Amino acid sequence: MAKKMTYADKPWLKSYFLGPFKLPKTMEPYPKIPVYKFLYDSAARHPNQIACVYLEKEMTYKELKLHVDKLATALADLGVKKGDKVATILPNCPQFIISDYAIMRLGAVHVPISILHKAPDLVYELGESGAETVICSYRRLERVNSIKDKTKIKNIIFTPVSIFPDYSLPEIKEVSGAHLLEDLIEKYEPKPPKVEINPTEDLALLPFTGGTTGVPKGTMLTHYNLTTNMIQSTHWMMKPLEVAVKGKASAVICVPVFHQYGHWAVHMSISWALRMFLTDPRDIDKIVGIIKKYRPFMVLGVPTHYMLLLTKDLPKMPIFCYSGAAALPPDVAKEFEKKIGVPLGEGYGMTEATCAVHINLSALSKVTGFMANVKRSIGVPIPDTEVKIVNPETGEEVPFGETGELYIRGPQIMKGYWPTPGKGLKDGWLATGDIGKMGEDGYFYIVDRVKDMINVSGMKVYSRVVDDVLYEHPAVGVAGAIGIPDPERPGSERVKAFITLKEGYDGKVTADDIIKYCREKLPPYAVPKFVEFRKDLPLTLAMKIFKRKLKEEEIAKMKEKGEIAG
Repeated sequence: MAKKMTYADKPWLKSYFLGPFKLPKTMEPYPKIPVYKFLYDSAARHPNQIACVYLEKEMTYKELKLHVDKLATALADLGVKKGDKVATILPNCPQFIISDYAIMRLGAVHVPISILHKAPDLVYELGESGAETVICSYRRLERVNSIKDKTKIKNIIFTPVSIFPDYSLPEIKEVSGAHLLEDLIEKYEPKPPKVEINPTEDLALLPFTGGTTGVPKGTMLTHYNLTTNMIQSTHWMMKPLEVAVKGKASAVICVPVFHQYGHWAVHMSISWALRMFLTDPRDIDKIVGIIKKYRPFMVLGVPTHYMLLLTKDLPKMPIFCYSGAAALPPDVAKEFEKKIGVPLGEGYGMTEATCAVHINLSALSKVTGFMANVKRSIGVPIPDTEVKIVNPETGEEVPFGETGELYIRGPQIMKGYWPTPGKGLKDGWLATGDIGKMGEDGYFYIVDRVKDMINVSGMKVYSRVVDDVLYEHPAVGVAGAIGIPDPERPGSERVKAFITLKEGYDGKVTADDIIKYCREKLPPYAVPKFVEFRKDLPLTLAMKIFKRKLKEEEIAKMKEKGEIAG
């Protein structure tokens, strides 16, 4: 009698092919090298290849490495040393890439922070990480300076970032104790100190995420985490195309680089010496222009980008478009394929796993002309990644095809939540908080979420953070924020707040008052779009707000009104 297969047998290995090409079942052994080694290799082998294009200005790999070494030398002179935390608050621009690699070149730890953060968010993440040096855009300098005394910040470096080709930069005012990044690069020679890095132990990045529960947490990612994830994802999947792509092709990065998906896209592109087009994620017309003019090999975006691209005039073209960060609505994928003639690729990942965990190989197989149909799925686990579906209540594995919580383990999994190695893991396994299932062919499907996290156009909103801000309002007695479907953007949500007012405030506070208050405390995407006042809110047996019930009620109302499909 044949032995019954389990998740440990990795049944997905039989689906490891790209068209007629079989893909390796493992990419081991992985090189134990610092992340910046990929930049140095690309600069040595392809010095004159364009590394990045921003607002029509180009920078070669040779120039990028030179700027990185100069900034690393400057940072060292400012006192930055191995293990120190250096935060950046930068949009998509070359300065982010230069800062990223300069920080890691010194063995310091890069803490990428969202440019949308308000002062309280900055204080929290800078405080939690212990960052003493901040590199920010000139537009964020005043905000950083205003919270300096509430943090450990010693050094502030700023840079004027243009936001469109003919943009007139504001007059730079001298700021006491702050340094202009361009002056530092001009002043210093490219002579950074030699630093011994242990790739498997030393941290490279400390991005903040909500994890599977609650408030943002620092995610400890080592150099080894980053290098393995690049190799086990893109290098593995694209191996049959390496000769045609490496040092020759280009990628359009439409996602924020301070988000781990965008950050991974930068590292991946540099590891293969691709030409990166850095875009404003909101400027869809500029993105369309780049795609039409340059016909890139790859476009990296979120579902909202592809929904907007459907409204634009795009010709049919054989390019690989990849969607991540949020669930890809099947209708959008179908319409996009019909429009440009190639399927949308998708996958699954999370910050705690560096980025990539699953990749849908069937999409790329069809792009290259080797597969008739695309499986609408998050795909198969990438090499050397263990995945199992378990009953979230018992922890026992469920049979193939049944739903349960997704657990993952592999070389790309974080060292732990800051500052404790192993925190958030059990025997190396990460419980994702996502409900999924696996088909007999090893392709996985996400069917639900166990998180209260709200997904606003690919940006994660932590409901507890919104709750905390609501509770700070003097009129709020009980409050809870949930995500409700966005009829205009399938797969995305809007934030809705439910509030019970304190005694004496009835009729004295409006929904607009609450929304205005939240705008001062939260990033724009996290501000509630709707506020509903109630006398009472449903509670669980543990006396917690029953958010699932609130969400079910809202969805039922929206279906009844015809706002969403029944």
